[in-house]
Amino acid sequence: MSDTDRGTASVVAFAGATGGAGTTRTVVEVAAALAADGREVCVVDAAYATQGLGEYLDGRLAPDVTALVTDERDADLGAGLVEMDLGVSGRVAAAPANAPFERLARAKTVEAAEALEARIETAAARFDHVLLDVPPIAANQAVAAVNAADRIAVVAPGSDRGTEAVQRTHERLADVGAEASLVVAVRGDGVGDLSIPATKATDAAAAPACLGATGAFATAIERVAAAAVGEEIVVPEADSGFLGTVGEYVGR
Repeated sequence: MSDTDRGTASVVAFAGATGGAGTTRTVVEVAAALAADGREVCVVDAAYATQGLGEYLDGRLAPDVTALVTDERDADLGAGLVEMDLGVSGRVAAAPANAPFERLARAKTVEAAEALEARIETAAARFDHVLLDVPPIAANQAVAAVNAADRIAVVAPGSDRGTEAVQRTHERLADVGAEASLVVAVRGDGVGDLSIPATKATDAAAAPACLGATGAFATAIERVAAAAVGEEIVVPEADSGFLGTVGEYVGR
């Protein structure tokens, strides 16, 4: 990416159509793929209840994102970011949720949701891409996240259950004045514009599994990453590389 492009970030919300869809893992893998292409990526956890993003991080998780939108609103965003050591040319910094129930409740208020949008705006000014890990649309922070996004990728199981959940998600997005740009099916291809096959590297410690890998899983992550940020990046010859051309999926 050129120096002039680094000032414009793309905010992408990955919204789970249902619990257990694999949204957090998808976000982590896509962030790693973008970083491998030299991008600087910020991952913001809006899935306060499950707090799954923290499982992929090492070191301190405080102040977490819920503190940044409640008790520590005056703190710089950087205070709550945890760097992921990926050994690639780019960078991934994450703002995880890691909070007691009392603060989780306060982080779900309308006022805190507005603060979350402000934090996302700050991240967008500092990073090439901001990826949001969003739970099913049923709480203020989830609504704030999708409203702050330039693009929304709905993540769902590739199954009949996923098909029904995607339809509900489309309806909920419409209720809050938003719409999906992309639907990603995980562990199957029953729904979606793109699909991500299952991987044997299921543990958080094994993620991201797309780095330095070949095969269907890595290729799928590359395609989802390219489609999510809405950029067509041409890789020479037939080598897909990271962020290969996605043609019809760009600009949906």
